[in-house]
Amino acid sequence: MPEDLIRYDLLTQAALRGVMRTVLADVAKKGLPGGHHFKITFMTAAAGVQLSERMRAQYPQTMTIILQHQFWDLAVHDEAFDVGLSFGGIPEQLTVPFEAVTAFFDPAVQFGFQFEIAETATGDAADTATKAPEKPAESVSRRAAEPKKADALPTPEAKEEAPNAGSGEVVSLDRFRKK
Repeated sequence: MPEDLIRYDLLTQAALRGVMRTVLADVAKKGLPGGHHFKITFMTAAAGVQLSERMRAQYPQTMTIILQHQFWDLAVHDEAFDVGLSFGGIPEQLTVPFEAVTAFFDPAVQFGFQFEIAETATGDAADTATKAPEKPAESVSRRAAEPKKADALPTPEAKEEAPNAGSGEVVSLDRFRKK
């Protein structure tokens, strides 16, 4: 089998990260359209991830957040996004590089994709795109008066809507690889 010198796998991942960046940038400007919302799983130990030590201790490897009702200050940059969330009633500001994201899912339309991560921040080889978060982050605060707020994965039911569940279209890069 010929060697893939073009690295289509990496180009596909970059394109899908671009889709995520475009969608989040649009939401930052206009808000969430209709029933759309996002579940984003990322590696908490990856380079550039900024979150409190409390949250890092609680989620030392991965964390899933939901951008739906209770989030604020969503800002999208070339390499990362910033968002404000409340965990256990305590507001937090997170910075998540797009390279740290392992899964992006929109339950409203059952569409999402997973990313393969070759190296973690500690240098360990890993395929974290297929691993579930260690435990869901919990968000207790619900401020309905604030229009754009987010919460982290709050309930066991939310796990049922995870990227691997249901008949939604989850794009795995392994599908495109020659074995």
